[in-house]
Amino acid sequence: MSEISSEPVLTYLRQPSRPALRLPAGACDAHVHVFGPAATYPYAPQRHMTPEDAPRETLFALHRHLGIERCVIVQSVVHGLDNRVVEDAIAAGQGRYLGVALVDVGVPDEELRRLAAAGFRGVRFNFMQRLGAPTPVEPVIALSRRLAEQGLHLQVHFESALIHGLGPALAQSAVPVVIDHMGRVDAALGAGHPDFQALLRLMENPLFRVKVSGIDRIDAQAPADRRYVAGVALARQLVERFPDRCLWGTDWPHPNHTHVPDDGALVDALAQIMPDRAHLEQVLVHNPLHFYRFPA
Repeated sequence: MSEISSEPVLTYLRQPSRPALRLPAGACDAHVHVFGPAATYPYAPQRHMTPEDAPRETLFALHRHLGIERCVIVQSVVHGLDNRVVEDAIAAGQGRYLGVALVDVGVPDEELRRLAAAGFRGVRFNFMQRLGAPTPVEPVIALSRRLAEQGLHLQVHFESALIHGLGPALAQSAVPVVIDHMGRVDAALGAGHPDFQALLRLMENPLFRVKVSGIDRIDAQAPADRRYVAGVALARQLVERFPDRCLWGTDWPHPNHTHVPDDGALVDALAQIMPDRAHLEQVLVHNPLHFYRFPA
């Protein structure tokens, strides 16, 4: 791996716009990360970048600004398999914040039980080549049988071309599978592209959920006005076809990005993805409430 720069990479706006869209009560941001502070939660030596600190206090303030009441924090490879930064954020969130951990396929059952008790609801595996050598899928599927015993689901992040090979394997999972960021398809290629069509076919299987996050990532040529029209179109199609199995998140603080998105604009884009209030409440409130089992 090349030498890691010690200069922190800017990933988020200090003052995002205030969205015009008023979110429903109980709205959930189902995909964020927290970074540091590095003095308390050291970054992993094998990380691929050094982010600026994006601690839980900043995340909590962002959610108050956006009108978001619940959240799922996803452990980042920046912190590796040391899930403490997310675990402590869950504890500070007073029942409104839950988590998804990073683990090795050989993680002991005792650790899975501990993570579940601490408020983690799933584990994530990356199949992104640029994030390092991905774990083979077969051990992940074997692990899913142990995840089932602890009530944990499987979350996966992969490059869009991999869906054709990974899809059939993931369909053998013993637990529900959440696909990150619409399978990282290239929105500029349109809904007819084989990668997006493969995602639609995979979603016909009730085992799968998909995060309609990342409209700002899958628009390969992000427009200057940051409206992400191509990404919005694909997200809307997924919501229309699978409203009960879509989840949404900001992906704050936007690591490994081509630009720095405005979180207020990402919230306002929901008015185009889900123009009717029923779908908005289904995806932002009911789906995460029941899938992640937020406390009453």
